[in-house]
Amino acid sequence: MTDRSRLADAAGGDDLAGRLDALVDEHRAALVEMRHHLHAHPELSNREVNTAAFIADHLRALGLDEVRKGIAGHGVVGVLRGGQPGDRVVALRADIDALPVKEQAEVPFASSVIDADYPGGPFPVAHACGHDCHTATVLAAATVLASVRDDLPGAVMFVFQPAEEGPPVDETGGAAAMCDLGAFEDPRPTMVFGMHVAPFPKGTLGYMVGNQFAASCLVKVAVTGVQVHASTPWLGVDPLPAASQIVTGSAQLYRGVSAFNPFTISFGHVEDVGRFNIIGGAVTLWGTIRCTVESDMAAAQGRLCTMAEAIAQAHGCEAEVEFLQPVPAVNNTQAWLDATLPTIERVVGAERVFVTPPGLGYDDVSYLINAYGGVYLQYGVQDTELVDGIALAPVEGGRGVAMNHNPAFYADDDSLTDSLRIHVHVALDHLAGIINPTR
Repeated sequence: MTDRSRLADAAGGDDLAGRLDALVDEHRAALVEMRHHLHAHPELSNREVNTAAFIADHLRALGLDEVRKGIAGHGVVGVLRGGQPGDRVVALRADIDALPVKEQAEVPFASSVIDADYPGGPFPVAHACGHDCHTATVLAAATVLASVRDDLPGAVMFVFQPAEEGPPVDETGGAAAMCDLGAFEDPRPTMVFGMHVAPFPKGTLGYMVGNQFAASCLVKVAVTGVQVHASTPWLGVDPLPAASQIVTGSAQLYRGVSAFNPFTISFGHVEDVGRFNIIGGAVTLWGTIRCTVESDMAAAQGRLCTMAEAIAQAHGCEAEVEFLQPVPAVNNTQAWLDATLPTIERVVGAERVFVTPPGLGYDDVSYLINAYGGVYLQYGVQDTELVDGIALAPVEGGRGVAMNHNPAFYADDDSLTDSLRIHVHVALDHLAGIINPTR
């Protein structure tokens, strides 16, 4: 008897997979409604108070066996124990925080939220990375799976993680903090699964063997000079020229890393003290290093330190470089992909599954995938098409290509139905032993 036959037998001969499909279709409208609510009410990293309350209220209404709040700030974990014997535990993970971005997507549920109290703010806030889609999908998965709990073996964890985008630099948070607090020790996952929405064609799914998402760290470069009146720059030491050369010089550091290993250093924020008629005494650069090969990180950091200190010294300044909030790469192993992809291809069709090139996005779900096993993939939600299997192009008459973190980022509501379908079928097949890379 196959694992799928045993599962059907445990369900009284019923087609449990077919029931899941019917439930997904039944709850599609609720999925979209939850996504719209979350999208219109975004909250920044480590400030996801109302988002967490919305999640916990929904999970409690489903009658889950456990609903834990306040984990590593505003993390929420729900546990659903099945009615059939089984020792496997599948964790479905969603990140819940938003970004300091002013939304430009023209949708009726667009965010108009301003966070006036966030460090460095006030900031407009938007779900410009699609975490509203992730959260709504896993909430809907909880609804569907709770409806068949009596027929499920093992247990399902619904993991809602705060601060994936990184907490304020003087705070802790995110997946690492949840792990440190023992959030996944009882029950302990035997598989972690999730998908990140991307500007791929609607309903397609991208994967690669190895590091699907890059290793990363936050970079802080503090350049110090001597403040002076703008009319007498020779009486002070201007840190701005040094800081600007550090930014431009960082673009050449790729020459010290193998050209076969994608890598980048990007500075996204400059912090100055002063005004138009004051040459400030300090400039702070904030950025990130991304490496698809984790062993390149130490070399990249070392080269940046050497360059920043030398440039600052040449200008009569000092530079202090710090590397904060390290995140390991998300590693999808061949064994886990071989076990998981047949389920996904059965659910949505093999023609919608494709291999992606290495990318430099990061996601701290890596702490869970690397510790407990599983896969983390990319899911398409935009009006685009693939050209030569790699490049993205807009579909005629569609809404175009809008990358994650862009103010115009959008996600198609209809595409989320199959994302939900994938989540619940992967969960079921792991609990049934069908997705099992060690068998």
